Amino acid sequence: MELTNRKAIILGGTSGIGLATAQALQSQGATVIAAGRSQENIDKAQAAGITACQVDVLDEDSLKALFAEHAPFDILVCAATGGNRASGPFLEMDMAAYQGSFAKLWGYANGIRYGAPNMSEDGAIVLVSGSPARRARPGSVALSSVGGAVEALCRATAKELAPRRINVVSPGIIDTPLFPVPEENRGSFLSGATKDFIIPRAGKPEEVASAIVFTIENDFVTGTTVDVDGGWLLS
Repeated sequence: MELTNRKAIILGGTSGIGLATAQALQSQGATVIAAGRSQENIDKAQAAGITACQVDVLDEDSLKALFAEHAPFDILVCAATGGNRASGPFLEMDMAAYQGSFAKLWGYANGIRYGAPNMSEDGAIVLVSGSPARRARPGSVALSSVGGAVEALCRATAKELAPRRINVVSPGIIDTPLFPVPEENRGSFLSGATKDFIIPRAGKPEEVASAIVFTIENDFVTGTTVDVDGGWLLS
């Protein structure tokens, strides 16, 4: 896919990986609309030159309105978390919080269900999952469960969506605002979390964005997962 003059909608596109993807696509000539829940993040995205609007991926009516307003579009990136995610030992986990972690999956499902009919036939969809989907570490049961469901959703819908393509990009530990760690502790936290990786550092949002752009541009890729994890799966 040649990106010039293509139109992209990025759910969760006002911060972190989503914002980096919006900037990468726009730099290559695409028209980008970034959607997010936080007005503060929307303001920051607009200050960075990205067209942004307020949308909650769990609000089906607002998603339908967004897609209808910008139809037809060519690219849909789902990077919204949907809400808070549970962590910690499974046997001690608040089950309501565990269930709530799947808001990410419901948001992605809404995006595909209501977005795909408004896309061009050669359109591309990308879902952002996470490395715990295939190699869970202690305390990451919720992340693993949701990520695994996201990857299964991609594979299950690939044939139905064709000729549109759908893929997953699976990041490892990425230095984004998603980690609620105080700035003074951020460096030591990320260093400790990645010290045993083959590439012993946290990834950058731009490095994940480049993988997302790859799955959009490459017309011979669908129904698959691309890992951007510094060696998480092998560590």
